[in-house]
Amino acid sequence: MSDMKKIIGEALADIVQGARTGGPKVSVGLMAMGSELGPEELAMGARLARDASGRVEPVMIGPRLPGFEDLSWIETPACEEDVAKAMEQALSEGRIAGAVALHYPFPLGVTTIGRVVTPGRGRPMIVASSTGTSSTVRVESMVRNTLYGIATAKAIGVPNPTVGILNVDGAQIAYKVLNQMKERGYPIVFGASVRKDGGAILRGNDILAGAVDVCVTDTLTGNVLMKLFSSFTTGGSYESLGWGYGPSPARGGRRSSPSSPAPREHP
Repeated sequence: MSDMKKIIGEALADIVQGARTGGPKVSVGLMAMGSELGPEELAMGARLARDASGRVEPVMIGPRLPGFEDLSWIETPACEEDVAKAMEQALSEGRIAGAVALHYPFPLGVTTIGRVVTPGRGRPMIVASSTGTSSTVRVESMVRNTLYGIATAKAIGVPNPTVGILNVDGAQIAYKVLNQMKERGYPIVFGASVRKDGGAILRGNDILAGAVDVCVTDTLTGNVLMKLFSSFTTGGSYESLGWGYGPSPARGGRRSSPSSPAPREHP
């Protein structure tokens, strides 16, 4: 009987908590190591996330930090490999529903889809991709990045995202492949450059203006763009704008791999 009362009490507590916060809490793991600004910065970010949304329960993973006893912790030794293993175990066991990671060793085929605020017009723009490697073949990776970028845009509520390809090596071939896919029925909506001649191949002024919803590029270039767009106002010390490096889709993956950290502040 006492066990039944306990179960009923816990269920009622969950219902009350959900009514207060607008839904059930979601536990999100956060690696407590790897930031060049120190683990305290990560813990403060976890507090901000918790206080900004009553539905988010940050779970710090790593060596426990004095002064942050109010946060949930999965304690590990001071070793990034141990932290990564603990994070993967927590995901597998359902202790956390998702994870934010730093210096995570992505498997080949996994890449992250970032999102920035473009300075010219203040428009959000997805950068596909920003870390990881969707394919070791350059053009193939850019085609995959396009599909992942479109999927991410639709997942956040952009029903028909416009796509442009940054004018880097392989852009014209990637555009040709994507155009063939469109002709065969794949729903790709190409955007247009702000230049008079238009076209889906983008230059620097196009990404500053946010000419498209999804900017496709190779990962190394995408990573540089993420750094520039997100931290140019702080001299590179931390990322003050945008949404970070984003989710990490992969072909045939059982779950998304942990992604790089989102910035501490949002516009």
